[in-house]
Amino acid sequence: MAKTEALVPAATMLEELTSIEPDSRGIGAVRVSVNGRWFCTVPAAAARELDLRPRRELTPELRQRLGEAADAQAAFRYIVAALGRRSFARRDLERRMVRKGHGPGATAAALDRAAAAGLIDDAAFAREFASTKAARGRGPARLLRDLFAMGVARDLAQTAVDSAWAERSETGDPTRALAAKRARQLGDIPRPAKRRRLLAFLARRGFQGGEVGRMVSEVLNQ
Repeated sequence: MAKTEALVPAATMLEELTSIEPDSRGIGAVRVSVNGRWFCTVPAAAARELDLRPRRELTPELRQRLGEAADAQAAFRYIVAALGRRSFARRDLERRMVRKGHGPGATAAALDRAAAAGLIDDAAFAREFASTKAARGRGPARLLRDLFAMGVARDLAQTAVDSAWAERSETGDPTRALAAKRARQLGDIPRPAKRRRLLAFLARRGFQGGEVGRMVSEVLNQ
Protein backbone atom coordinates (compact mmCIF):
# COMPACT_ATOMS: atom_id res chain seq x y z
CA MET A 1 0.00 0.00 0.00
CA ALA A 2 1.50 3.26 -1.07
CA LYS A 3 2.37 5.68 1.67
CA THR A 4 0.29 8.87 1.60
CA GLU A 5 1.59 12.25 2.56
CA ALA A 6 -0.10 14.13 5.38
CA LEU A 7 -2.33 16.92 4.19
CA VAL A 8 -0.98 20.31 5.26
CA PRO A 9 -3.63 23.05 5.71
CA ALA A 10 -3.16 25.95 3.33
CA ALA A 11 -1.97 29.11 5.02
CA THR A 12 -4.83 31.36 5.97
CA MET A 13 -4.76 34.56 3.95
CA LEU A 14 -4.07 37.54 6.13
CA GLU A 15 -6.93 40.05 6.07
CA GLU A 16 -5.92 43.66 6.38
CA LEU A 17 -7.43 47.07 5.77
CA THR A 18 -6.37 48.48 2.43
CA SER A 19 -8.22 51.81 2.26
CA ILE A 20 -10.37 54.13 4.34
CA GLU A 21 -12.05 56.72 2.12
CA PRO A 22 -14.80 59.33 2.63
CA ASP A 23 -18.26 58.11 1.66
CA SER A 24 -19.41 59.96 -1.47
CA ARG A 25 -22.96 60.21 -0.08
CA GLY A 26 -21.68 62.88 2.27
CA ILE A 27 -23.26 61.88 5.57
CA GLY A 28 -20.15 61.78 7.75
CA ALA A 29 -19.03 58.27 6.94
CA VAL A 30 -16.07 56.42 5.46
CA ARG A 31 -15.84 53.34 3.27
CA VAL A 32 -13.53 50.62 4.52
CA SER A 33 -11.88 48.16 2.15
CA VAL A 34 -10.26 44.87 3.14
CA ASN A 35 -7.79 43.16 0.81
CA GLY A 36 -8.74 45.57 -1.93
CA ARG A 37 -12.51 45.05 -1.71
CA TRP A 38 -15.20 47.14 -0.06
CA PHE A 39 -15.95 45.73 3.37
CA CYS A 40 -18.27 48.17 5.16
CA THR A 41 -19.23 51.80 5.68
CA VAL A 42 -18.90 53.25 9.16
CA PRO A 43 -19.28 56.68 10.81
CA ALA A 44 -16.20 58.85 10.44
CA ALA A 45 -16.12 59.25 14.23
CA ALA A 46 -15.99 55.47 14.62
CA ALA A 47 -13.13 55.27 12.11
CA ARG A 48 -11.14 57.70 14.24
CA GLU A 49 -12.02 55.94 17.47
CA LEU A 50 -10.96 52.57 16.04
CA ASP A 51 -7.81 54.07 14.55
CA LEU A 52 -8.53 52.60 11.12
CA ARG A 53 -5.58 52.77 8.76
CA PRO A 54 -4.25 50.88 5.73
CA ARG A 55 -2.33 47.65 6.38
CA ARG A 56 -3.89 47.17 9.81
CA GLU A 57 -4.82 43.55 10.39
CA LEU A 58 -8.53 42.72 10.49
CA THR A 59 -8.62 40.80 13.74
CA PRO A 60 -11.82 39.10 15.00
CA GLU A 61 -12.24 41.87 17.57
CA LEU A 62 -11.87 44.61 14.95
CA ARG A 63 -14.26 42.76 12.62
CA GLN A 64 -16.90 42.73 15.37
CA ARG A 65 -16.46 46.40 16.16
CA LEU A 66 -16.62 47.33 12.49
CA GLY A 67 -19.85 45.36 12.21
CA GLU A 68 -21.37 47.28 15.11
CA ALA A 69 -20.24 50.60 13.61
CA ALA A 70 -21.62 49.62 10.20
CA ASP A 71 -24.99 48.78 11.78
CA ALA A 72 -25.04 52.21 13.45
CA GLN A 73 -24.26 53.87 10.11
CA ALA A 74 -27.09 51.99 8.38
CA ALA A 75 -29.45 53.11 11.15
CA PHE A 76 -28.30 56.71 10.71
CA ARG A 77 -28.93 56.51 6.96
CA TYR A 78 -32.49 55.42 7.76
CA ILE A 79 -32.94 58.45 10.02
CA VAL A 80 -31.66 60.87 7.37
CA ALA A 81 -33.98 59.36 4.76
CA ALA A 82 -37.00 59.42 7.10
CA LEU A 83 -36.41 63.02 8.16
CA GLY A 84 -36.11 63.96 4.50
CA ARG A 85 -39.77 63.05 4.16
CA ARG A 86 -41.14 64.63 7.36
CA SER A 87 -40.33 65.39 10.98
CA PHE A 88 -40.48 62.82 13.76
CA ALA A 89 -40.32 62.72 17.52
CA ARG A 90 -37.38 60.68 18.78
CA ARG A 91 -39.44 57.91 20.40
CA ASP A 92 -41.68 57.55 17.35
CA LEU A 93 -38.65 57.31 15.08
CA GLU A 94 -37.06 54.75 17.41
CA ARG A 95 -40.13 52.51 17.24
CA ARG A 96 -40.12 52.65 13.45
CA MET A 97 -36.42 51.78 13.30
CA VAL A 98 -36.86 48.73 15.52
CA ARG A 99 -39.74 47.54 13.33
CA LYS A 100 -37.43 47.89 10.32
CA GLY A 101 -34.96 45.54 11.96
CA HIS A 102 -32.33 47.92 13.29
CA GLY A 103 -30.85 46.61 16.54
CA PRO A 104 -31.27 48.48 19.84
CA GLY A 105 -27.59 49.42 20.07
CA ALA A 106 -27.35 50.68 16.51
CA THR A 107 -30.65 52.54 16.88
CA ALA A 108 -29.60 54.30 20.08
CA ALA A 109 -26.21 55.28 18.65
CA ALA A 110 -27.79 56.64 15.46
CA LEU A 111 -30.44 58.60 17.36
CA ASP A 112 -27.82 60.13 19.66
CA ARG A 113 -25.79 61.13 16.62
CA ALA A 114 -28.82 62.67 14.94
CA ALA A 115 -29.75 64.57 18.10
CA ALA A 116 -26.20 65.90 18.47
CA ALA A 117 -26.36 67.12 14.87
CA GLY A 118 -29.66 68.93 15.54
CA LEU A 119 -31.66 66.61 13.30
CA ILE A 120 -33.92 65.46 16.14
CA ASP A 121 -35.40 67.93 18.62
CA ASP A 122 -38.60 66.89 20.39
CA ALA A 123 -39.35 70.41 21.65
CA ALA A 124 -39.11 71.87 18.14
CA PHE A 125 -41.08 68.95 16.69
CA ALA A 126 -43.87 69.41 19.25
CA ARG A 127 -44.10 73.15 18.54
CA GLU A 128 -44.30 72.61 14.80
CA PHE A 129 -46.82 69.78 15.08
CA ALA A 130 -49.09 71.62 17.50
CA SER A 131 -49.01 74.86 15.52
CA THR A 132 -49.75 73.14 12.21
CA LYS A 133 -52.54 70.92 13.51
CA ALA A 134 -54.14 73.70 15.59
CA ALA A 135 -54.35 75.80 12.43
CA ARG A 136 -56.28 72.93 10.85
CA GLY A 137 -58.84 72.82 13.64
CA ARG A 138 -57.41 70.25 16.02
CA GLY A 139 -58.14 71.01 19.67
CA PRO A 140 -55.84 70.95 22.72
CA ALA A 141 -56.93 67.57 24.10
CA ARG A 142 -56.48 65.88 20.73
CA LEU A 143 -53.09 67.55 20.21
CA LEU A 144 -51.87 66.30 23.57
CA ARG A 145 -53.07 62.75 22.87
CA ASP A 146 -51.32 62.76 19.51
CA LEU A 147 -48.04 64.06 20.93
CA PHE A 148 -48.11 61.58 23.81
CA ALA A 149 -48.72 58.75 21.34
CA MET A 150 -45.61 59.80 19.44
CA GLY A 151 -43.53 59.64 22.59
CA VAL A 152 -43.15 63.36 23.29
CA ALA A 153 -42.59 64.10 26.98
CA ARG A 154 -45.60 65.54 28.82
CA ASP A 155 -43.96 68.86 29.68
CA LEU A 156 -42.79 69.46 26.10
CA ALA A 157 -46.19 68.52 24.69
CA GLN A 158 -48.10 70.75 27.11
CA THR A 159 -45.83 73.73 26.43
CA ALA A 160 -46.19 73.29 22.67
CA VAL A 161 -49.99 72.99 22.82
CA ASP A 162 -50.37 75.98 25.13
CA SER A 163 -48.21 78.07 22.79
CA ALA A 164 -50.06 76.96 19.65
CA TRP A 165 -53.45 77.63 21.20
CA ALA A 166 -52.37 81.06 22.41
CA GLU A 167 -51.36 81.93 18.84
CA ARG A 168 -54.72 80.77 17.50
CA SER A 169 -56.65 82.68 20.16
CA GLU A 170 -55.03 85.98 19.15
CA THR A 171 -56.99 85.91 15.90
CA GLY A 172 -60.32 85.17 17.56
CA ASP A 173 -61.96 82.10 19.11
CA PRO A 174 -61.00 79.20 16.80
CA THR A 175 -63.35 76.78 18.55
CA ARG A 176 -66.36 79.01 18.00
CA ALA A 177 -65.43 79.60 14.37
CA LEU A 178 -65.10 75.86 13.77
CA ALA A 179 -68.40 75.15 15.51
CA ALA A 180 -70.21 77.86 13.55
CA LYS A 181 -68.89 76.52 10.26
CA ARG A 182 -69.95 72.98 11.12
CA ALA A 183 -73.37 74.19 12.27
CA ARG A 184 -73.93 75.79 8.87
CA GLN A 185 -72.91 72.57 7.16
CA LEU A 186 -75.42 70.58 9.20
CA GLY A 187 -78.27 72.70 7.88
CA ASP A 188 -81.79 72.73 9.35
CA ILE A 189 -81.82 69.46 11.24
CA PRO A 190 -83.61 69.44 14.63
CA ARG A 191 -81.75 71.36 17.33
CA PRO A 192 -81.13 68.40 19.69
CA ALA A 193 -79.58 66.37 16.87
CA LYS A 194 -77.56 69.36 15.68
CA ARG A 195 -76.22 69.99 19.17
CA ARG A 196 -75.31 66.32 19.63
CA ARG A 197 -73.48 66.21 16.30
CA LEU A 198 -71.66 69.46 16.99
CA LEU A 199 -70.45 68.25 20.36
CA ALA A 200 -69.28 64.94 18.86
CA PHE A 201 -67.57 66.76 16.00
CA LEU A 202 -65.70 69.03 18.39
CA ALA A 203 -64.81 66.19 20.79
CA ARG A 204 -63.18 64.23 17.98
CA ARG A 205 -60.96 67.25 17.37
CA GLY A 206 -60.01 67.62 20.99
CA PHE A 207 -62.47 70.29 22.18
CA GLN A 208 -64.09 69.17 25.41
CA GLY A 209 -65.53 70.49 28.66
CA GLY A 210 -68.35 72.63 29.95
CA GLU A 211 -67.13 75.74 28.15
CA VAL A 212 -67.45 73.94 24.83
CA GLY A 213 -71.03 72.94 25.65
CA ARG A 214 -71.95 76.52 26.49
CA MET A 215 -70.26 77.81 23.36
CA VAL A 216 -72.22 75.32 21.21
CA SER A 217 -75.46 76.56 22.76
CA GLU A 218 -74.52 80.12 21.92
CA VAL A 219 -73.69 79.17 18.33
CA LEU A 220 -77.03 77.44 17.91
CA ASN A 221 -78.84 80.49 19.30
CA GLN A 222 -77.35 82.81 16.71
